This record gives sequence, C-alpha cells and structure tokens, in this order.
Amino acid sequence: MEKFQISNFGIADQGGGVDEIVFRNRETAELEVEQVYGEGFLRWVYGNPLGKIALWGLVKRGIFSNWYGWRMDLEGSAKKIRPFVEEYGLDEGDFEKEVGEFGSFNEFFFRKLRDGVRPIAETEVVLPADGRHLGFGRLGDEQRVFVKGQRWEVGELLGSPELGERYSGGSLLLSRLCPVDYHRFHFPCDGVPGEARLVKGPLFSVSPIALRKKLSYLWENKRMVTELVTENLGTVMCVEVGATCVGSIEQTFEPGVRVKKGDEKGYFAFGGSSTILVFEPGVVEFERDLLEAGEEGVEIYAKMGAACGGRPAAEL
Repeated sequence: MEKFQISNFGIADQGGGVDEIVFRNRETAELEVEQVYGEGFLRWVYGNPLGKIALWGLVKRGIFSNWYGWRMDLEGSAKKIRPFVEEYGLDEGDFEKEVGEFGSFNEFFFRKLRDGVRPIAETEVVLPADGRHLGFGRLGDEQRVFVKGQRWEVGELLGSPELGERYSGGSLLLSRLCPVDYHRFHFPCDGVPGEARLVKGPLFSVSPIALRKKLSYLWENKRMVTELVTENLGTVMCVEVGATCVGSIEQTFEPGVRVKKGDEKGYFAFGGSSTILVFEPGVVEFERDLLEAGEEGVEIYAKMGAACGGRPAAEL
C-alpha cells in the first residue's frame, strides 16, 4: 500500500480510475484499505450526476435516514448481525452481549462493550471514539489537507460566531466512525459537561468519498454541541455529527455532573458518523501521529481511550 499515491483525505489512486480509502493503523503503523459499507451506493450518489439528484432530493433528508433506522429497529433485522460480524471481522469477545441476544440490528449497532476492553490511557486527553482520526494543532494551517481551498469554519461548526472567534487558532480533532465501528462516544478528559445543544441540519454522508468533495458537510449536517468545562484545558467543545442513515444521536450523560475521561457520553444509532473536539488556542498538544495525520490527510485508526494528547510540556 505504501507505493500508492495518496491524495486528500486518504484517497489512494491505484490506477485504472480505481480509488481506495486508506488509513494508518496506529497499532501496526501500516496503511490499510478501508472496507466501506455501502461503498457502491456512496460512489454513485457523490460521483454520478443522477446520484446527485438523488442526494438532494432524498438522501440528505431526515425522512430517508429515519426510514432506514426504522428498518434496522425491526426484529427481522437481527438476522443481518451474524453475516455482518463475519464479513467485517469484528471481535465478538469485545461485546457485552452474545450476538444471538440482540433483538435488532440497531441494538447490535450501538452495543456496549465488556468492561476493560478499551483501556483508558494516562494522557490528559484520550480519543473519544473508535475510528479514524485527524488532528489539527492550529486551525488555519490545514489548507494542504483539503482540496479547493477548503478549511474549517469553526463558528459554523459550533453554531455560534462568538464561539468561532474564541476558538480561532485553536486545536481540532476529527474522529470518523464507520458502520463497522463501536458506535458509543465518550468524554475525552475530566470535566463538567453542560447541556447538549442541537444544531439542525441535513444528513449528508461523512465518508471521505463525500468529504473530499465538500468538507462543509460536517458543519451543515445535524449535530449536537456540548461544552465540557475542565480545570486545566479550558472549555472543550464536544461535537457529534449526524450523517446519512444515522437515525439519532443519543446523549446518555447527566449535564452538570462531573465526568472522568473515558466515561460514556452517548451513542449513534445506525450509520457512519463523526465526533469533533475543539480546544482553545494553546491548551493542548496532540500526539505526534495525530498531527502528522492532519498534515498529510491520512487518518490514524485507533480505539476509544487511546492517547490523544495533553497540555504542552511548557505548561506543565
């Protein structure tokens, strides 16, 4: 895989007009090709003129995702679980329940894990979810990563021009979850969370196939924003972004009650989705591989609870 030319967002050109989504596995340091659930449909919708008509007329609308989520809630959908586990090589030993105990595919999708299978790193900040991660040490320096001059619009992402000014030049971590991933998300550090605030929007895909066309899907989509007040890292903005076929974003934490890093914050119902962390300028330094991922546009795959970063050494 190292021999292929990689462009923005980890898209590798293998020749013959065939592109693959690749990421670097933190545990092996090797590049791997992503197994994309529904890949053919995504490529048609975001790369074909007829698909674009379907995108604007149906796919981005909540009614489509609600319908698909309803299907995944049906008892009969449970028969999809075993083939899904086997096709994507999921580790059943991580699951809190046996495969046969899930009443629907959606119940399996936002499954809980057994205690201890996601160790929490000693760093001040840990990764909030299983997935593929990009770290940006200073917002405004990311022009090389995204095509056509695309860059983060933090005020729009957070749904507030005032917050956009406050976090300008700050740090951002994008964590992208695929349908094959564990879909509960967690707090990245200790603190006291406020109420989760809904910012309404459509439900575009957040796959690299879509994002390389238009990064702004991340701040156009439906999302929830929570302020996490910390002792040493300022106020961390925790954002969960919905996407096509994501039936809902459910919060399971209690606002105003102190949490520890790694505590569960909520979960996504069926579909791929993303979480985003935004830090005030100068308060956090990401792990080197996450920063390199942000500089090169090749995501790092790592699991919830793994090291993300902490205060800069000069601040300790």
